[in-house]
Amino acid sequence: MNLARAIHFDESDTRVFHSPARTGEWCISGGFEFSNWGEADLEGKARQAFANGWLGLETFGRVTFVAVTRAEPHEVEALTENLARHFVAFYGAPSVEAAMGVARAEIDHMAELCDGHDPNTLLTVARELTEAGVRESFRTIAPQEAELDLLAVHATPDE
Repeated sequence: MNLARAIHFDESDTRVFHSPARTGEWCISGGFEFSNWGEADLEGKARQAFANGWLGLETFGRVTFVAVTRAEPHEVEALTENLARHFVAFYGAPSVEAAMGVARAEIDHMAELCDGHDPNTLLTVARELTEAGVRESFRTIAPQEAELDLLAVHATPDE
């Protein structure tokens, strides 16, 4: 299964997000964080996170770009459980077990976004508030002739 990892080309994410994701951490859209936001919530760094931030699954910080990378089944399961724990700790889910289905759906959504893309394809997210709620759109940027894997962090099961 393909998922995506945070990638940085410069230090700008450290300046535009309250909490930047760490280079190389697995990410999802994380749009659920904004489900009850209104225009009054969209100021400063919070606005930037809303507008185009992916959610890191270790730090729960935000990042502008992610790169498609192969994820091993044991990694996917650990990410799903960690996200379920986050739902309990920060969103009031009654238990990890109760949150696993929603966490799995978030991971599956990210896998669908990455499906069919070559490794190192970059993804961006853009969000807007609508009368129906938060609308997300996604853009892909194909790997260039210059090897992106010189910049992207690729973990192996031994790391």
